[in-house]
Amino acid sequence: MAKRKLDEGNEQGEASGSTVRRSTRVTKKAKVVILENQIVEKMGEEVEIEKTQTKKKGKASTQAIDLSSFPERVESPWKVGAHVSAAGGVENAVLNASKIGANAFALFVKSQRKWTSPPLTELNISSFKSRMKELSYNPKYVLPHGSYLINLGNPDNEKREKSYQCFLDDLKRCDALGLELYNFHPGSTLGIVEPSVSMTHIADCINRSHRDTPGSKVVVVLENMAGSGNIIGSDFAQLGEIIRQVEEKSRVGVCLDTCHMFAAGYDIRSKEGWNSTVKSFDTHVGLKYLRGMHLNDSKTECGSKKDRHDNIGVGHISIQAFAHILADPRMQDIPLILETPSHEETSKNWNVWAKEIEVLNVLSSSTLEILEPSEPTDVVGARFDSLMQDIREVIKAAGGGKAKTGTGASVQRGLKKDSKKEGQE
Repeated sequence: MAKRKLDEGNEQGEASGSTVRRSTRVTKKAKVVILENQIVEKMGEEVEIEKTQTKKKGKASTQAIDLSSFPERVESPWKVGAHVSAAGGVENAVLNASKIGANAFALFVKSQRKWTSPPLTELNISSFKSRMKELSYNPKYVLPHGSYLINLGNPDNEKREKSYQCFLDDLKRCDALGLELYNFHPGSTLGIVEPSVSMTHIADCINRSHRDTPGSKVVVVLENMAGSGNIIGSDFAQLGEIIRQVEEKSRVGVCLDTCHMFAAGYDIRSKEGWNSTVKSFDTHVGLKYLRGMHLNDSKTECGSKKDRHDNIGVGHISIQAFAHILADPRMQDIPLILETPSHEETSKNWNVWAKEIEVLNVLSSSTLEILEPSEPTDVVGARFDSLMQDIREVIKAAGGGKAKTGTGASVQRGLKKDSKKEGQE
């Protein structure tokens, strides 16, 4: 049995059909619970989930929502947000997204660690929809994440059926909330069958879900994976093959996770590397199927096969990679979601996510200014440096070490160099 410890704030692991054990520890002040999740891939066997929760869940407050930022946020072609909490009801996720200045967000529509959950109430649904309208959120920029337990590639028929029912319930919840996307991890062979067999199982389940939800607009979004163990989806060709077997192609898409791409061996640090990766994706899958991205730095080197998310500009991917992504018009008009460590024990209202969103927004606007300056580049660089310093302070307070990032000026020099090189080609 292989065990893998996951970092707080990261996705809880790649192996669908695996088991998750959640443990907690209380700090000296007994106010904070740090959740550590472990995932165990065990062939052909399921283990009950032990869930311990000592942190009280309160309702989201409407305070600290800056309404003045909404026009700029809504009009931006870059839809940047984070995977926010839905504690106390899915409707609270909308408020939590607004408090960090996001114009897109992700959430769990039910517990990600349970096979079954209480149904959404009419109040949940109506409150969610009214808050979406009130706070100017477009459903096409909300990217719900599926349960970590789902493994549609499981070779065991009975267990695959259990995963399918959980998967189908998620889709119906998204439909009830008026959402248009549903992101999930493809699955695992569990080391029992060839990848092609599991890929066919996954496609069959997607086809079945489409038949079981007639009239639904929800698009099933496959996520690329980091490549550890027997996980399906680290190779773009595998995602393309699954989609090839899907009958209703208007209801299937892909979410690209930067940490997973990097860990799988796609080096996106340079502009050339990014463009090469996008070209490979277009060849094997097709850019028309790109429905969202997860923007995460990586705690490990390129090709590590390890899913270890880090904060933007702190890990091995580098801040320039994100500048290239946010200078690429092909990445506009899709949800760009942070799944970085939140460091909630040292920051209120997900302060680090708010700062990261600001950094990404600076990059998306300043890349154009760097190519055709409309304001002194030192002003842009100073704002960038100030935001990155805020992020470093939060991470340091959480015991996460120092950020390995360049200055705003160095990012601008790199972008200018890339633009000049591109102009000479």
